[in-house]
Amino acid sequence: MIAHNSDSMKLTVKVWRQPATDKPGHLATYEIANISPDMSFLEMLDVLNEQLILKGEEPIAFDHDCREGICGTCGIMINGQPHGPDNNTTTCQLHMRRFKNGDTLILEPWRANAFPVIKDLVVDRAAFDRIIASGGYVSINTGNAPDGNAIPVPGTMQEKAMENAACIGCGACVASCKNASAMLFTSAKVAHLSHLPQGAAERNERVLKMVARMDAEGFGNCTNTGECAASCPAGIPLASIARLNREYIRALLASDQS
Repeated sequence: MIAHNSDSMKLTVKVWRQPATDKPGHLATYEIANISPDMSFLEMLDVLNEQLILKGEEPIAFDHDCREGICGTCGIMINGQPHGPDNNTTTCQLHMRRFKNGDTLILEPWRANAFPVIKDLVVDRAAFDRIIASGGYVSINTGNAPDGNAIPVPGTMQEKAMENAACIGCGACVASCKNASAMLFTSAKVAHLSHLPQGAAERNERVLKMVARMDAEGFGNCTNTGECAASCPAGIPLASIARLNREYIRALLASDQS
């Protein structure tokens, strides 16, 4: 049981309830009291689910795993914003002190054709896995891993690679884009490896396959509005999309598709 303090809040929470992918959904309204400002957003949902279970109602389905902002599992549209109002913050890192007593919160799942709703706030993000798999780092058995310092990497390249490796694949970029584009996600995966000498062997093939897979999954085109980068909890820069475009053109020119 979660402890409460004297500053506890009362909230109205409107939650998208949908029993299955092929069933219609609707917003259900719940009143919830004794919410501590120190709770995380997911702990608030835990409290709400406890109340629903005690009343004999179906608890709300939502994704969660590490609850430390590093796994990318959680993802909820909170008042129309992926992961809520704070920058560089996942839903599990968002605290209830960010809201005021008496607030009304509207909770929806990611909205994208490529992310079908499984139940309530849970969507199927396997399309991201298929994009990553299409790019496959290496396609042959390379034996044991070499020593870490065997291949020198310039500091600036290492920093750019790590900047893009920070992508946690949560899907906030897709959810925030009016075209449900996956360009920021795909660009992070491409840019991560294209900055490293270890990723050079399949550099051209990788970007062509990942972009083709991205399009096949039904994600929309880039809108050039930058909402994806603004909503990204990992801070993936918009410049990564420019990097993806350059890598794609470079690969086309070097391939038989040019």
